[in-house]
Amino acid sequence: MQRRMLKSKIHGVSVTDSDVNYEGSITIDLDLMEAADLIEYEEVLVWDITNGARLATYVIPGERGSGKVAINGAAAHIVKRGDRVIVGSFASYDEAELNDFAARKVFVDGDNRIKKIILAGTGEKGLPAAETGARAELC
Repeated sequence: MQRRMLKSKIHGVSVTDSDVNYEGSITIDLDLMEAADLIEYEEVLVWDITNGARLATYVIPGERGSGKVAINGAAAHIVKRGDRVIVGSFASYDEAELNDFAARKVFVDGDNRIKKIILAGTGEKGLPAAETGARAELC
């Protein structure tokens, strides 16, 4: 059996731009993408803390170190510049993989800079800490 688990999330990031005329997707600073183990065109869910909206889209990389998080396309009608959001990704894991499973939770400051990364999982081993240079903790 496989279980669908949270792979990673970027928690409380501020939307820096929204462009309804863009083709679609969410643009995320490459530093944040790497910290959350996201790759270009990967599906993500976006949960708007400000207004409660939820949507699915895909990631495109933004300029490294820019703090950019832009909502593009139709989603820009419901997620606006200045909103705080959570960006989450999920993956399927075999039961045996859950012994080493840990979700990567990236927390940011008001400028969308990485404050800390927490690795929380169902198993005892977790993931290697501090891959991004940010402080990582195993819960």
